[in-house]
Amino acid sequence: MEMSLLIRWLLASLHLLGFGLALTAIIARTHALRRCASAQGLAGVFLADNVWGLSALLLIVTGSVRAFGGVEKGASFYMQEPLFHVKMGALVLILLLEIVPMIALIRWRIALRKGISPPLVRVHQFAAIGAVQVALLVVMVFAAAGMARGVGMQGTDW
Repeated sequence: MEMSLLIRWLLASLHLLGFGLALTAIIARTHALRRCASAQGLAGVFLADNVWGLSALLLIVTGSVRAFGGVEKGASFYMQEPLFHVKMGALVLILLLEIVPMIALIRWRIALRKGISPPLVRVHQFAAIGAVQVALLVVMVFAAAGMARGVGMQGTDW
């Protein structure tokens, strides 16, 4: 097997696994946030948040290498692909939505290390954000599947 084919296969597989892991982690964090009534409930939130962060990193790294690292079709292909813009728009929205919960969770971790019980008044708001992020991640998967099949490409009959 040619090395470049093996690398493309590995990167594509890791990217797909990243979507599954991200979806699972966001749903788990959202569920844990909905149930969180005290500092004792934060362990599950933090575990899911760690997995979510790692999966986001996996998606961003593998996606960037695939799109702009000369491994797949090349940046010019992706930049003129409408579904790529849908996918990246959903990613940007996910990341923007993540800013406030991420900062709060960092503060909660610091507070717990200091022996202080963090204020959990926004757990339900963060859970709602997670639900929106799940929907946006599903949009990303549909856009990726469409791109892989040539849906939306100019001049393509499918």
